Amino acid sequence: MQQLTLIFLVAAVAVIPSTAFVSKQRTIILATRANHVMFMAETIDDTTSDATDRMKKSVDTVIQNMSSVRTGRASAAILDLVKASYYGAETPINQLATISVPSSQQLTVDPYDKTALGDIEKAIMEADIGLTPQNDGSIIRLNIPSLTEERRKEMKKQCKAIGEDGKVSIRNIRRKAVDTIKKLEKNGDISEDESKLTQGDIQKMTDAKVKEIEGIVERKEKDVMTV
Repeated sequence: MQQLTLIFLVAAVAVIPSTAFVSKQRTIILATRANHVMFMAETIDDTTSDATDRMKKSVDTVIQNMSSVRTGRASAAILDLVKASYYGAETPINQLATISVPSSQQLTVDPYDKTALGDIEKAIMEADIGLTPQNDGSIIRLNIPSLTEERRKEMKKQCKAIGEDGKVSIRNIRRKAVDTIKKLEKNGDISEDESKLTQGDIQKMTDAKVKEIEGIVERKEKDVMTV
């Protein structure tokens, strides 16, 4: 009888988890939850951070494209998007030459490598920017003709088109970010409140960037239409 009692007590002790084991198990559970919360926070932050970076790049592209729209005054930025073939590689000509503005109606392009002069001249002619290069064998001169009223209106339309492209890009980025947040909510990874809050932040950022682009377009249009 004593032997059976001893066996029973040993078996009972074996099935009762120790305090240390329970504590360790609870610690593991809490750590897992904490890691999950941290992971979700990083996922939300990554989504909004990525959207922020991409929207900024879209605005920068609008600024760059807008700078290439010609006004009635000389500006080196007119040539920013023009590329010439240099040893088989398409290279921006502002990396191949010094571009100067000697007067309000003229640009000069002075290549670092004079053998590239012909390729630069060809690139400017094919860029369709409304300028005819004058190659004197050493540098290229570009005379900036005054814009007619009709040409100014065409440039204004071009400004609007560049702006619209930028706004479409911004809205596409917003849609992708919102879809990611909604997916996290649907999977139960974040709460409905977290989802709504993050979507609201993304929308505010979108509105701000769209407004920024509209300001860029408005200023450029005013510049184009100024005689």
